[in-house]
Amino acid sequence: MAQKLRVFLIALGVFVLLGLAGFVVWAETPLGPMPEALVALESDGRVTVDTDPWLTFTPLAAPPTEGVIIYPGGRVDERSYAPVARALAEEAGLLAVIAPMPFNLAVFNPGAAAGVIAAHPEIGRWVVSGHSLGGTMASSFAAENDVAGLALWASYPANNALAARSDLPVISLYGTNDGVATVEDINASRPELPPNTIWSTIEGGNHAQFGWYGDQPGDGVATISREEQQAQVVQGTAALLQPVPVGATE
Repeated sequence: MAQKLRVFLIALGVFVLLGLAGFVVWAETPLGPMPEALVALESDGRVTVDTDPWLTFTPLAAPPTEGVIIYPGGRVDERSYAPVARALAEEAGLLAVIAPMPFNLAVFNPGAAAGVIAAHPEIGRWVVSGHSLGGTMASSFAAENDVAGLALWASYPANNALAARSDLPVISLYGTNDGVATVEDINASRPELPPNTIWSTIEGGNHAQFGWYGDQPGDGVATISREEQQAQVVQGTAALLQPVPVGATE
């Protein structure tokens, strides 16, 4: 009996190790980045880019006093969000910071924004944002910390902790052709967000075009360009740091 138990425990240990190894390989082979994302990581006369310990985009036209923190989507290379971060810096004058995640999954570090905020005392107001799983974890951070706003990109919170937070500006940006976070999924999340949440529909947008990592399994086909979709993401996210609109919009 002891010999059989030993064999069973050894077999169980091997099975667990193989499972962990498979998870690590899966998690560490993320989607993206596309060539356009790599180009966006280069500093120039308008934006400087620092890649350690976060991907930080600083506008050079004027010292930024407001910022946005971006949580990447699940199993997506953080560099895939460089173009949208760069646009937030260059066009909106914001300090834009992409937070890399352990195993490319924000669920392993939902408090990542705290380190970014602590490292930049010159920034007075922060919006936390995130794509898909990243948005879910960003919403968890917003529920427990003092931030100026929450931008959900094809995402929704894990619970209703934000439902009564009428003091927190929130925008939910979603594509009508998204096959991963569908319109039905987004609509089902409405009771979990504040009543004054801005619901911003991106007609023809899909899931993958919130970043620059190519196509995504299970996604719908976009009928607008990636550039068009990203422009709406930048505009909607930056708007949270402007005077807050009253009531929700469609």
